[in-house]
Amino acid sequence: MYIWHNGILVKKEEAVISPFDHGFLYGVGLFETFRVYGGHCFLLDDHIERLNAGLELLEIGKKVTRDEAEGAVKELLSANGYSDAYIRFNVSAGIGEIGLRSEPYESPEVLVFSKPLPPAGRLQEKGGKILSLNRNTPEGRERLKSHHYLNNLLAWREIRNSPGMEGIFLTREGYIAEGIVSNIFWAKGGILFTPSLETGILSGVTRGFVMELAMKSGIEVREGFYPLDELLLADEVFFTNSIQEIVACPRIGDAKFEGMNGHLARYLHGRYAACRESFYTMREIGTEDEK
Repeated sequence: MYIWHNGILVKKEEAVISPFDHGFLYGVGLFETFRVYGGHCFLLDDHIERLNAGLELLEIGKKVTRDEAEGAVKELLSANGYSDAYIRFNVSAGIGEIGLRSEPYESPEVLVFSKPLPPAGRLQEKGGKILSLNRNTPEGRERLKSHHYLNNLLAWREIRNSPGMEGIFLTREGYIAEGIVSNIFWAKGGILFTPSLETGILSGVTRGFVMELAMKSGIEVREGFYPLDELLLADEVFFTNSIQEIVACPRIGDAKFEGMNGHLARYLHGRYAACRESFYTMREIGTEDEK
């Protein structure tokens, strides 16, 4: 299997970065994960936009373009021999001296990883489990999709004996936050709810896309600070991320929901599926009939 490293295809066994890379030493690095459907990088522009905003915040001297990212992915998939894939686009700060650095990073490392996925299918289900570990607060003003992943790893270990489940973080104050690898939505009385970004959650690209799909369809969407009881009394619950798309949740503990029979989950999944192989950005919602 090949990876793409600073513009060159290399076998994964031969890929190397320096132990002095600050992405390794101090976690100064960002990544995006997105899905490729039949060779199309779904919502690529939105992922690049989030990545570039984070790179600017971390003062990493790199600005990714669609042409660069799409070209890297196409080259990588051709070398590996598949067209439906999971992609991780990673930018690490690059080499620096040992010790915290105040100067910008001018020589980052760009690595693109892939693994094959089966063609996308129907709506799937996954149970939920409330984690005992709280969601940590962001390292800065907002949560970045960064190399700082220990909170997620420890949470993953908490549910490792519960296959087919998604762990659900609460904030330190007890408000619903997000899943280990997902954002969370729930519906009650035809209204769609999701935690506010001010709870410290990641501004998920798929989260934003689903919210736009809902609002453009006339569905009321509310963001806020919600206690656990509001989630457990929902009619339906679902998770979102860029690889698993929309995943219906049939239960959390003793609380049961509509799962795959949920009207909003089924409707939004259908709208989502219609966009997979052509959209570069959520700003294209409403143009499906023109494509």
